[in-house]
Amino acid sequence: MAELTTEEVRAEVKAFLADNFDPAMTVAQWWLKLAESGYAAPHFPETHFGRGYSRALCNVVNEEIAAAGAIGAPSGLGYALAAPTIVGHGNEAQKEWLFNILNGTDAWCQLFSEPGAGSDLASLACKAERDGDEFVITGQKVWTSTAQYCNKGMLIARTDVNLPKHVGITYFRFNMDQPGVTVVPLTEMTGRALFNEVFIDEARVHVDDILGGLNNGWAVTNTTLAAERASLGSGGGGAAGSAFPGPMQNHLARPVREFVGQVRTGGTAGGGAGMSDRLIKLAKEAGKINDPHVRQGIAKLYTMDRIGKIATLRMRAKGASPAAPNIAKLMMSDMLRLNREVGCSVIGPESMIMGPDTMSGGLVQEMTLFSPGPSIYGGTDQVQRNIIGERVLGLPKEPGPDKTTPFKDLLTSNT
Repeated sequence: MAELTTEEVRAEVKAFLADNFDPAMTVAQWWLKLAESGYAAPHFPETHFGRGYSRALCNVVNEEIAAAGAIGAPSGLGYALAAPTIVGHGNEAQKEWLFNILNGTDAWCQLFSEPGAGSDLASLACKAERDGDEFVITGQKVWTSTAQYCNKGMLIARTDVNLPKHVGITYFRFNMDQPGVTVVPLTEMTGRALFNEVFIDEARVHVDDILGGLNNGWAVTNTTLAAERASLGSGGGGAAGSAFPGPMQNHLARPVREFVGQVRTGGTAGGGAGMSDRLIKLAKEAGKINDPHVRQGIAKLYTMDRIGKIATLRMRAKGASPAAPNIAKLMMSDMLRLNREVGCSVIGPESMIMGPDTMSGGLVQEMTLFSPGPSIYGGTDQVQRNIIGERVLGLPKEPGPDKTTPFKDLLTSNT
């Protein structure tokens, strides 16, 4: 079957919006219609609640949703990370989980990093012990974005210490709203708490919630990490709005119109796609648009933004470099640092003052405080370079124990 043209998709989405969208409807009502239509994740196959659209056609969908004053698909890690991982590794029953992600019923967090397993994630010590049809989970996770608002988690845990560290790991769908789970927010320089510590004390997960098979969690984890780096590198989607899914933020019962035009403050803290457009507007308002230093910075940022979009399209093409997500992540870190420098040059002394009444409405100031974060989370810039060097360029790996060494025999910060 031939792919639809841009014009055909645009016409179909406009007709769908005209028949189904009302800004007075609740977020839950709108997201349900969006999920049922396939427009919540149009890049997914039709068998997985999508429409099988190319990246270019997905952009058309986002453009029309934004133009209609609607909000796009649910934000958060369920949509960005859990959904593509489930598509790649889930069985048919598990792929039914996708619908609750796309209609906003479930909000997901990523229970990966630990105090002793950050850059060397495979050294994780959180353990999962079999008890009949369940596993009992005990351990600690850290840097868990939005965990305080989520009812589901992507959890990786050690299921066999007698296997090598990359092998004895299993990937679970994990219920956050159960006894034995304690979430402690970590306040950052912005005054917000995007990240959290999560303490797990004999919480439980059913065997049916294993994704990708017992002790095969590292392969599944790499799918999630690739989706994370690609998502961060792309700078976000194109549809408007910042409502958060799940039952804990109480966004689902509120009217859609309350969320249109809001700027997300997580992830890239107001960075992401369209950075140069915002700075051009701000420079004009501040009378700095003819400043050569500012103009040069905006031009560089604009160029990097457009190169990033091309790179994102290339990631989805056959034969793309396996390093593409890592390169995209590095580029986003560079762009946020440049965005910070140019933004502060534009607003001058007001960059030292926080608050909505300051120039830029506080966006540049918050982005400045948050800017070190993206070079750390999702795998540090140094880790990305190591991956590119070792896995793509074939450079020698750092010396270490034999890969067949059982985890229990390794000397790590967790042993």
